[in-house]
Parts: sequence; structure tokens; C-alpha cells
Amino acid sequence: MEGLKAVILAAGKGTRMESDLPKVIHRCMGETMVHHVIKAAKYAGVDEVCVIVGYKADEVRAAVHDDVVYAEQTEQLGTGHAVKCAKDFIGKTGNTLVLCGDTPLIKGETLKHLVEVHRKLANGVTVLSAIVDDPTGYGRIIRDENNGFVKIVEQKDATEAEKAVCEINSGMYIFNSEALSTALDMLDNNNAAGEYYLTDTIAFIKKIGLRISALAVTGDDVNQIKGVNTKQQLAEAEEIMKADMER
Repeated sequence: MEGLKAVILAAGKGTRMESDLPKVIHRCMGETMVHHVIKAAKYAGVDEVCVIVGYKADEVRAAVHDDVVYAEQTEQLGTGHAVKCAKDFIGKTGNTLVLCGDTPLIKGETLKHLVEVHRKLANGVTVLSAIVDDPTGYGRIIRDENNGFVKIVEQKDATEAEKAVCEINSGMYIFNSEALSTALDMLDNNNAAGEYYLTDTIAFIKKIGLRISALAVTGDDVNQIKGVNTKQQLAEAEEIMKADMER
């Protein structure tokens, strides 16, 4: 079976946490948030993990006790730019999971299922999506009349009709590594935020004819994709994790 790598985005400061500590090393049930993500990736069968660091990179390295490598994003120019910093690590073989260091609730079983679906369909990209009641702030998954994947549109670039869609992008994906590597070279920042969106690589991969799917989590599983941006959200994530452990 072809190799599986993971790139974990962990370069942001997390200003809404109102703390000097880099966001991803705030603790949830005694472990750093990024540790929970690394653990889930390894459960899914990942051989190698690259953590993208930026803000207080040395502090993040010191707090991570897992066996990982690092790539540094010195300027925060968007998710696409962050992943591009790991281009040498991604390489041209196998598949690469792209995960977020601030989603401590993501489960290894969910990522494992995502990997299995991606491999079974021989996809260029498989997006982990979620069906939610309130999609505000998230990128929307746009599908065609046959339920096939069309595109991801960021909220600030979405039409009113697109904003009404309740299937959202979790920000977690698995890519064919070669397709991702090629697409990263095609990125530009011609959008409302002036950032390099990782989602734009998906449009390129679709254009070259590779299959793209979105795999949706629903119901209680939607909690898994929640990103932590504030201390209140961290406390909520801890409560959810505690309840899961008690089940």
C-alpha cells in the first residue's frame, strides 16, 4: 500500500485565545491540542508527520513530544502558503493528509475512514466535510444535481445562494501527493482576503481530471471538526472529550 503522510497546520498565533502561548499548545485534557491531532493521524495509518510552525516556533517544538518533523512558515499568508512550506516533505508519492492543529476532537477512526474512501475511489482529493445547522464563517461545499463535488467557496467569496448551503469544509483533506505538489505551484492570492487558499489547489486538481469527493460527518460527529479559537471553545472541547471518554 502506498505511503501516507500528514501535514498539520500549527503556525498561527491564535489572537482570540488572548494568550501569548501559541494556540495549538494550549492543553485539552492534559495534552496539547496538536498532540491530539497527531495521535489521530497516526491511528489512521500515517507513517510521517510534518508540523508547520510559525508563531513562537521554538515553543511549539518544545511542547510537542511526538516523533514529527517541522517546516517553518515565517509569514502568515494563508493555508495554501502554509502547506507549500512542506512541499519537500509532501513529495510526489502516496497520499498526504492535511489537518489543523486546533481541532483536538478529530478522531482517528474518522481519518481512517477518510483514507479508506480516498484510496478506494482513487481520488485526487477527498475533503472531510460536515452538515451543520449554522454554516456561518465556513467555506461551503457546492455540489451538482447528481450530488457530485463541484467546488469549495469561502464565505467572503460566496453568493447568497451559496451561503445558504449547510455542508461546510472542515479544513481537513487527503490529497494524492503528486497532484498536491503540482497544484501548490499554481496557487495565487487573487481573492477577497489576498491569501493563498489551500482550497484553490482543489479546483486545479479537478481541472486536470482527477476525481474529487467530499465525505460528510453528521449528527454528533460534527463536533470532531470544531476548531478551537477561544478559551471558551477550548473549555467546550474539553467537556466534549470528557463525555466521549465516559461513554
